[in-house]
Amino acid sequence: MRRLIIALFAVVLFSQSGLSQQKNQLAVMFGRTFVGHQTVPGTSFIGNTVAFGAGPSIEADYSRLVRPGDLVSISLEVPVLLNLDEDLNYGVNVVPMDYSSYFVTPSARFTFFPNVPITPWASVGGGFGRFSESSDLLFGGANPGAKGSTTGIFQFGVGLDVRAWRSFSVRGEARDFYSGVPQLNLNTGKSRQSNLFVGLGLVWHFGR
Repeated sequence: MRRLIIALFAVVLFSQSGLSQQKNQLAVMFGRTFVGHQTVPGTSFIGNTVAFGAGPSIEADYSRLVRPGDLVSISLEVPVLLNLDEDLNYGVNVVPMDYSSYFVTPSARFTFFPNVPITPWASVGGGFGRFSESSDLLFGGANPGAKGSTTGIFQFGVGLDVRAWRSFSVRGEARDFYSGVPQLNLNTGKSRQSNLFVGLGLVWHFGR
């Protein structure tokens, strides 16, 4: 039994070592984007807070290893996040029904202990994003406000990759895309907001 355990452990380490030598990664993640609610200054009526739904989101991420290491390796990556449908709610019929958005943030990812089967990592970078507001208001009627705005993004994320099978790993992650605000047709007193993506997906390792 002891020999079997040692043999299995050696196989896992050998397989992971093979993954660590592959320079490219392509990941696809599925999850939701969480945005904090925003109370409109100078109002006191019931429903005076703009509430954001947890929009279903998809992230694609390509990365390339640029500095191998036993303790820490460094990769350059390009996470692209698509928030498909961020629902809105407010007590007065002035805000759009919803909006969609995409964020593109070239980043550096630091992977810790890259030669073991379970590897934590942290990522930091920046780029741009765009909001596309609905043409309809929340309770009906045409949206009179602007429908589309571009914003700068600061991105910070952490995650964990777990080797699954051959050239594939399972990834869980949380990334905060710190952006400007969408066009809500009112002033919430905020010029920036956190868009926290939490997701789970699959990573394909390829190329040497």
